[in-house]
Amino acid sequence: MDTTDPADRNDPARPADRTEPAALAVELHGVLGLIARRARAASAESELTASQRSAAARLLHEGPATTADLARAEYVRPQSMRLTLGALEERGMVRRTPHPTDGRQVLVELTDAGREQMQAVLQAKQDWLSHALATDLDEAQRATIAAALPLLRALAGEAAQA
Repeated sequence: MDTTDPADRNDPARPADRTEPAALAVELHGVLGLIARRARAASAESELTASQRSAAARLLHEGPATTADLARAEYVRPQSMRLTLGALEERGMVRRTPHPTDGRQVLVELTDAGREQMQAVLQAKQDWLSHALATDLDEAQRATIAAALPLLRALAGEAAQA
């Protein structure tokens, strides 16, 4: 039974138990958001929105997809994905092609220019993060992060990778 005075539990000056799910969620969300913003800043010259970058990166890694498949994978409505893809198409980054087995569907794929731009964006992010890991953390801290990666993948809904 928790004997802590309820007033003490809600005191913002008193650190929350970092293993308590709600407190951990707040802290993890904030840290991951900050890391994502710093990585985006490292590749800011691309002038793509976060949604456009995410959809284009998925096409780079997973290959051609339907708008509906992309929307599901990105947790957005198909209407939103259509707008995102339309903006990428206007920039010459994606093109639409007929589905090879279902004439009713259309696949979206990166163009060569889109592939080059996304590779440059991702390389800039990876360069920033690699430099930060190398200069801001020692070997033991990097090992701790490496050990946490399977847990973070599980939280993200991905199967564990060896």
